[in-house]
Amino acid sequence: MRSKFREVESKSKDLATTEGKIADIEKKLAVEQRKLSDAEQSLAKEQESEAKKRQKQSADFAKKHDAQLNIIGERLQDHDIKYEIAMNEIEQLKKLPEEITVLFLAANPLDQIQLRLDEEVRSISRMIRASKHRDVVKLQSCWAIRPADALQAINEFNPTVVHFSGHGSDLDEIVFQDDHGSAKFVTKESIVQMMMACSGTIRLVFFNTCYSNAQAEAVVEHVEAAIGMNTAVGDDAARAFASQFYSGIGFGHSIEKAFQQAKALLMMESISEENTPELFIADGFTASDIVLVRPESTN
Repeated sequence: MRSKFREVESKSKDLATTEGKIADIEKKLAVEQRKLSDAEQSLAKEQESEAKKRQKQSADFAKKHDAQLNIIGERLQDHDIKYEIAMNEIEQLKKLPEEITVLFLAANPLDQIQLRLDEEVRSISRMIRASKHRDVVKLQSCWAIRPADALQAINEFNPTVVHFSGHGSDLDEIVFQDDHGSAKFVTKESIVQMMMACSGTIRLVFFNTCYSNAQAEAVVEHVEAAIGMNTAVGDDAARAFASQFYSGIGFGHSIEKAFQQAKALLMMESISEENTPELFIADGFTASDIVLVRPESTN
């Protein structure tokens, strides 16, 4: 019994030792559990903080995105407005008449009767400036014209209308000037050859010279229309007819209507030379359809 009692005591001590170890382990386990719990709470807080951060970033991004979309929308709207304005301006520009150049070639040789050609070009310029489409009718004048000067001026200005002003002869010649300021007679054939060589942009040739209807009739082989005088023409008649004709052109009228208005002015001014000017039209064209100043959209 003593031996068993001692054995019991020994086992009791071992049990107490084991229980003590278990208690230590349980304490350690409780500490670790607290640490784990704290770590889980910390992780949860970090996750919650990260979620809030991401949510905020997402909200900020969405806000910035919406702001950028608004800016883009405003810019697109502004672009559309500017585009519409630009298109309207383009359409308005298309409606403007095409620009034409009238090349006034004048010769008044010293050995001929002096003509008032300066009054003629001044009157033409004044009537063009008073017309509806004054900004698109450009008048260029060249004086004391020699044969080479005429070619140079046509090449330089690419005119729509070539206007000869000065003297003509009953031999179908136009009087230019030579290097000394004296008369230089240029034949009809020379004028026709010049028009053939230079007629790229020329639509009308106006011979405001005496006895020039033969030249006008001949050059319509190379241009749409021409005006010439079937006899001698006076200063007043030449000036009034030409200025009114270009006024009609500047208002957008056809060549025929401008021609008839110019004849009407001679009659109203009691200048009895209304039958002196003659209008010639090339084959395939109609005088009422030839409009030199026309809105582009109706061409």
